[in-house]
Amino acid sequence: MSPFVIIAGILALVAAGVFIVVRSRGSSQTVEDRLNELAAMGQSVTLEELELSQPFSQRVLVPMGEALAKVAQRFTPGATIESTRHKLQLAGIAHKVRAAQFVGYRVAGALLLGLSSLLVVFASSIPFFQRLLIIFVAFLMGYLLPGTWLGSKIRKRQDEVLKALPDALDLLTICVEAGLGFDASMQKVAEKWDNELSQAFTRTVQEMQLGKLRREALRNMADSMDVADVTSFTAAIIQADQLGVSMAKVMRIQSDTMRMKRRQRAEEKARQAPVKMMLPLVFLIFPTILIVLLGPAVLQIRDSGFMSM
Repeated sequence: MSPFVIIAGILALVAAGVFIVVRSRGSSQTVEDRLNELAAMGQSVTLEELELSQPFSQRVLVPMGEALAKVAQRFTPGATIESTRHKLQLAGIAHKVRAAQFVGYRVAGALLLGLSSLLVVFASSIPFFQRLLIIFVAFLMGYLLPGTWLGSKIRKRQDEVLKALPDALDLLTICVEAGLGFDASMQKVAEKWDNELSQAFTRTVQEMQLGKLRREALRNMADSMDVADVTSFTAAIIQADQLGVSMAKVMRIQSDTMRMKRRQRAEEKARQAPVKMMLPLVFLIFPTILIVLLGPAVLQIRDSGFMSM
């Protein structure tokens, strides 16, 4: 059996398991919610029956993940935990997954993929060196795949914030020029949409309502996104607030600037399109066209006996 077939089978098995676990976690309810739901329906149920009605992932896999997270936190350096926490914050899932828990998931992925490859590899008849290579690659991929997924989620969130920022600043400018305060304007923008930027605005307004200074709340918002446009916007607002500059003028300038930057990014991507299309054209489309055009001629030359002459 080919090593590539073995690795593909292991990856498919692990991907199916991760999909089942994530799906069950997304649709799961807490014990209190299920008890309240059953009480409203007039059904009496014991806590043991309710626990047994939970899916396998909630009864077995999640507690194992929590225990592994505690062990991983004990042996993981503090700098790694802090870096993971910052990445989870950038991805917008820090309130769902703890840093130590995510490190535990990475260790669990490495163990799961590595042990699965160990069982499959030693049941096959491939050379010993290839067995060791496959096992090492499986352990490495099991540890790196969660980090790759987290990085893609961070980039997706940052792209969504970049796309929504100019329109949000336009509405924010209109609200400020209409006479609303900056905090009330942010709340109005947050109520208008349901995306990553509006959720960040909502958290910022809630922090200010709880007594945090505006500049600190805005800096926390910029740090939780790590987007250059958001950082420059918050810096301009903080500076205007400290110097007493008209907030409406600053918002108008920021709105025009963000709209111009969005147009420049669109033009940049349009100019990059021909270069990105070059590789598919040269290696995929052009050979196919040559086969379609020259194939019949080659067959006719072969049948005519010219090649034998």
